[in-house]
Amino acid sequence: MNWLKISGISGIIVPPIAFTLILLAIAYSPNFSWTENALSDLGVQEGVTSILFNNGLIFSGVLAILFATGLFIFLQENLLGRIGAFVFVIDAFALTAIGVFPENVEPVHFYASVTFFALFPISMFFLGAAFLRMSKMKLGFFAFIVAIVAAVVWAIPFGKGVAIPEALSVLSASAWSIVLGFKMLKEGKG
Repeated sequence: MNWLKISGISGIIVPPIAFTLILLAIAYSPNFSWTENALSDLGVQEGVTSILFNNGLIFSGVLAILFATGLFIFLQENLLGRIGAFVFVIDAFALTAIGVFPENVEPVHFYASVTFFALFPISMFFLGAAFLRMSKMKLGFFAFIVAIVAAVVWAIPFGKGVAIPEALSVLSASAWSIVLGFKMLKEGKG
């Protein structure tokens, strides 16, 4: 099995794994509120909630790192693509760090969280430009749309908490990860 195929599979499976574990953590947290909490609040609750949430982010981050490294192969020698892939690798490490350093490990958790949510749209703009330069127009425009959604949701007031913009940002990232994962898997088979 080649690395592009492994990376593609990682990109496809990371969203369902991440969301399953996050939703299970929410199910074990009767006091969680989408409008009053951050998702990271789940990582400091006692019992199975924090175990599911933190380990889910760590495992998802490792899979995202595997996916991100395949971008270097998928994007070939494109400089904008390499920059976008490098930023995405850092973003994936930040996702892992959110789980390793829960909310009660300040300020590390705060910096990891801000890094994760800020770097994702930045990486998408670089990757979108790279795809356009490679004449992969649909992927390029899709990356730009995902970047815009991931950034704009933070400007919409959903309540005191940030769980909704966090989830919407991650949903946009998940759509991109799955679509690109399938493209990488297909190219890796050739």
